[in-house]
Amino acid sequence: MYHQPHTNVKTWRPVVLTAGLLFYTHSLANHIPIKLKYITSMKQILTKITNGEVLTREQTCQIVRHIADGEYNDVQISALLTGLIMRGIKVDEMLGLRDGLIETGQPVDFSPYRVIDIVGTGGDNKNTFNISTCACFVVAGAGYKVAKHGNYAATSTSGASNVIEHHGVRFTADSNLLRRSMEACNFAYLHAPLFAHGMKAVAPVRKMLQIPTCFNLLGPLVNPCRPAYQLLGVANLNQMRLYSSVYEKLGIGYGIVNSIDGYDEISLTGNFKVKTNTMEKIFRPADLGLPTVRPEELYGGTTPDEAAEIFDSVLENRCTESRKNVVLANAAFAIKVIERDKDIAECLAIARESLESGRALACLKTYVELNNKNL
Repeated sequence: MYHQPHTNVKTWRPVVLTAGLLFYTHSLANHIPIKLKYITSMKQILTKITNGEVLTREQTCQIVRHIADGEYNDVQISALLTGLIMRGIKVDEMLGLRDGLIETGQPVDFSPYRVIDIVGTGGDNKNTFNISTCACFVVAGAGYKVAKHGNYAATSTSGASNVIEHHGVRFTADSNLLRRSMEACNFAYLHAPLFAHGMKAVAPVRKMLQIPTCFNLLGPLVNPCRPAYQLLGVANLNQMRLYSSVYEKLGIGYGIVNSIDGYDEISLTGNFKVKTNTMEKIFRPADLGLPTVRPEELYGGTTPDEAAEIFDSVLENRCTESRKNVVLANAAFAIKVIERDKDIAECLAIARESLESGRALACLKTYVELNNKNL
């Protein structure tokens, strides 16, 4: 018989949760709601991981909730991240962590627009210029809605947030302002720290560990607007397999690209692989009618100012042919993700028209005017 706590309420019902903790709830007849809290001990989690067991999607989602609520200390979080690194993260665990980060973050409703995000995992140590951010404006200039989710640079000279902030943009999490931007220029920028509250809770531990963790892989998956489409650049084929399984379970339109020589984007420095919902193929630059590019031609500069100048030169159509072609190739495959029935040559022509007509640049200018810090 369960012990009855001292209370004026006559009817209690015991509930034993999975973790083995006992809570009492009022019977439905009392109409007095209380909040149940599921607590999973870190010992249970680590035991499962060290035994080679795979956590469920719901379990890993719960873990993020508890981390965000401050229920695990830094030592416990460090042990969790290290355990997942050593064992290797699985698809359902990625999905659960992703669910938890979106749930504990600030959402953005762009559902009427069916937006695309163009992003790379980073960490390829190639220090290229801001290829995916340039491609975003090319795609926006072609008339498609783009919601770029990004951050400051971690391993390169300048990340998406660096180059956009360099233009005097004030980042915002205001949904009305973000929608206004989307309506005016087909583009909105979601600066990750303003939205991913769960990420903040693990930031000190990630910094102390000084090695990549599963949270490095989650960045592309936690765009708070939950885009309908995504073009993702990955640095290796193992990541391509992992992300493709994740995207298939999420049910979104996706394209994953990897240059065989290790770039997390289409670099045109050699062959590259593309995997989408409907095809998986290795391309040569010549298949797009484009020449091969030398790695040094993609260099992103040594300072944020230099990186911003390269970015501007691309959108102003005064850059080198190599930089232009790389941006067009990435933009073309982003368009292909949206327009499945179009062939890649047609998508490349759409991207080229956007850039060469000045529409991509017009999108950037309108975006900057709407979001200028001085307004």
